[in-house]
Amino acid sequence: MTFSPGTEAAVARARQHSVGDLLRRSALRHPDKLAVVDGDRRVTFAEFDAAANRTAHALTARGVGKGDRLALLARNSYSYAVLAFATAKIGVVLVPVNFMLGASEIAFILRHSGASGMVAQDALAGTAAQALAEAGVEGGVRGWIGADPADGWEDVETWLGQGPDHDPEVAVGDDDPLRLMYTSGTESRPKGVMLSSRSLIAQYVSCTIDGGMSADDVEVHSLPLYHCAQLDCFLSVDVYLGATSVILPGPDPATLLATVEREKATKLFCPPTVWISLLRHPDFDTRDLSSLRKGYYGASAMPVEVLKELSRRLPDVAFWNFYGQTEMSPLATILRPHEQLERAGSAGRPAVNVETRLVDDDGRPVAPGEIGEIVHRSPHAALGYYEDEEKTAAAFADGWFHSGDLGVMTPDGYLSVVDRKKDMIKTGGENVASREVEEAIYQLDGVAEVAVFGIAHPTWIEAVTAVVVPKEGVALTAEQVDAHARGVLAGYKRPKYVVLADALPKNPSGKILKRELRAEHADLATG
Repeated sequence: MTFSPGTEAAVARARQHSVGDLLRRSALRHPDKLAVVDGDRRVTFAEFDAAANRTAHALTARGVGKGDRLALLARNSYSYAVLAFATAKIGVVLVPVNFMLGASEIAFILRHSGASGMVAQDALAGTAAQALAEAGVEGGVRGWIGADPADGWEDVETWLGQGPDHDPEVAVGDDDPLRLMYTSGTESRPKGVMLSSRSLIAQYVSCTIDGGMSADDVEVHSLPLYHCAQLDCFLSVDVYLGATSVILPGPDPATLLATVEREKATKLFCPPTVWISLLRHPDFDTRDLSSLRKGYYGASAMPVEVLKELSRRLPDVAFWNFYGQTEMSPLATILRPHEQLERAGSAGRPAVNVETRLVDDDGRPVAPGEIGEIVHRSPHAALGYYEDEEKTAAAFADGWFHSGDLGVMTPDGYLSVVDRKKDMIKTGGENVASREVEEAIYQLDGVAEVAVFGIAHPTWIEAVTAVVVPKEGVALTAEQVDAHARGVLAGYKRPKYVVLADALPKNPSGKILKRELRAEHADLATG
């Protein structure tokens, strides 16, 4: 049945359920409840919503409207959260930018996204200005987060605090793009992943139901908000539910532990590397962490020995493993609290709004116990890659999103991620999963962290290589690691090279940068 255009528009507006609507609805339900803590700043949901509305009107007044792209280069802050919802209210596509990138890398994102403007933090303004110059971006809005804006930049605080605070009347459809997330993969250039309200809100529902989230949560957010794990599995879900968010600029262990104690936080997400840093910090046993009830990990696999230690030292905390990728907004599968030790190392089963299977190189399903590529069907899935039909077609071949991860599934549907396709080590005609070797090495007392990868070898094609970080105060040797590996791994799986290091290179999301390790140790086989 068809209606007149006016009636269709009225029905669509009445049914609108976009990311920008979520904050308003939480503010109506919980106007006086504490929404955000950022340093000394404590903001209610009504104040948060009003600030987002003012900022949306400020952007509109400066010519930034629905469908335009706005780059955001900043560390975590209240202003970051406001901008995420202000842009969503008016259909502006937010482009969160990794603050660890160099000016040339940021310039590529600005050019590729066609950004109409940029908001930058004061400490990053030099890099932002250089990137804008390299990209040839002239004019457009320039927002400044911090004190004393430079010439040509406007203080974002004035956007938050001045102007009309009523909700902007902009029709935003379920599949209008709202985020353009640039992946940090191994390719020469990152891909722009387009996410819509349909993708994001379906994912929020999965996080809420399968992740045990509620309006009573008090959560600390310390991982970068430019990454959709912290932004969309946690911060935005808290806003949706009406929970309290405590925002930190980064995951400094001492600050994190002190903040949990001070704010009586009940919920915390950290990638395994950050959980390890908390366990190893001297404040872990002196801070009052008794308020914590929910712990989450993701971004990379949690070593089983570390998971056991967390269970011992935080016995009242229920843990969830979230597995996914940016293109899934980002959640795909969850390992729930009662499954953590029984299914240690597993990525769990598909979330409530996700269907997952494993396929071979021809797209055919593989049997339980066989290695295949992990693919998904879900409303979580992205709209595709911005301005790249070829990569979009490849990623969505056969009507499934192809993750690029390899996995094994049990007959009852539990997924284990074996490796990225690129991280499967092919040595002497045999396949070796780096994850399996890492788990084996973690069993050795004295190992704090380990990364296993392949390097080119004249005989073996690829040689299994391990870089090991000893626990503080432990005099671990490469010979001890090798002897341990001989006792627990088949010969072809044992590292041909063991290197001891003080630390592993990581991105701000806590992922270990194996590409840097491969480059650094590429000459081991020829040295």
